[in-house]
Amino acid sequence: MATEPLTEEVAGSCVDAYGSAIGMPQLCFDWFPNQIFWLVVTLVVIFLVLSRVALPRIAAILAERQGTITNDLAAAEDLKAKAVEAEEAYNKALADARSEAQRIAAEARAEIQSGLDDAIAKADAEIAAKAAESEKAIADIRAGALESIQVVAKDTAAELVTALGGEADADTIASAVDAQTKG
Repeated sequence: MATEPLTEEVAGSCVDAYGSAIGMPQLCFDWFPNQIFWLVVTLVVIFLVLSRVALPRIAAILAERQGTITNDLAAAEDLKAKAVEAEEAYNKALADARSEAQRIAAEARAEIQSGLDDAIAKADAEIAAKAAESEKAIADIRAGALESIQVVAKDTAAELVTALGGEADADTIASAVDAQTKG
């Protein structure tokens, strides 16, 4: 079946005789009221969908994010305050530990000094005792040496007197040696 061409009254100015659009149908002034109607209907539907469904969800998500950010900032401030408190506690504990260490070191020094003083006193007493013993031994040696010198001097004097041709009198030689050794 072949189609018959339409008359211009039936087809209008936007359609040719065979029912095909002439040019771009969107630009045909005869169809503008229809296009404007459907444009308004479409925009109203999009507005209703956005305002009733999408925008409340987006607003809820934005509010939730803002709440999360606010909570995170508050938590960060709390943690910062706790960190400052912990640092102050650490510094106080460090200062206490240092003072305790200094006190312990002072006590140790005092104990060591006390032990050292006791050891020095003991050593001084031992040295004094040994010095007294040494002086006594030296005095004994001197006394023994003096007696030995007197004996040797008496024997030598007796031998010299005899060698020179005289008679050696033991009492005279003893008194002469005693006088020379005393002074």
